Amino acid sequence: MIFSSSTEYAIRGLSELAARHAEGPVMLDDLVAGTDLPRDFLAKVFQKLVHGEVLRSAKGRGGGFCLARPAEEIALISIVEAIDGPQPLDRCVVGLEKCSDQMPCPQHDLYKPIRRRLRDYMMMTTLADLAAALRAKQVWRNTRLMQGDVGDRKP
Repeated sequence: MIFSSSTEYAIRGLSELAARHAEGPVMLDDLVAGTDLPRDFLAKVFQKLVHGEVLRSAKGRGGGFCLARPAEEIALISIVEAIDGPQPLDRCVVGLEKCSDQMPCPQHDLYKPIRRRLRDYMMMTTLADLAAALRAKQVWRNTRLMQGDVGDRKP
């Protein structure tokens, strides 16, 4: 597991939201229907994403959650940072408080290129990419079709 549980659920929940091409806010109950996403935990995670300006929320009738900007403009790194704080990949891979090129841990030199590749991946991968991958999964499509969520809309 590279990400915290909160970040994993944030990524999954946002991918689900983006994959639906919703025209307006989506209620959390509707979002988690047909998934194994835990509603109450996801509600807390989504509030962090609202504070991190990844999501917008509206209360009351017609309320729910929607993306704060187009899915193509939301990089995976912004989701991770909204949940786990800035520079999540800069932490020591073995958990030492201080780890740098000047004071390396035993895994520092081995992990450094991996960290660089992970950062590149998270900066280049967008929520639109994740949503497209989710829509391509046959199980997801079948579930949404049975619930009437996908219909004849184009991906």
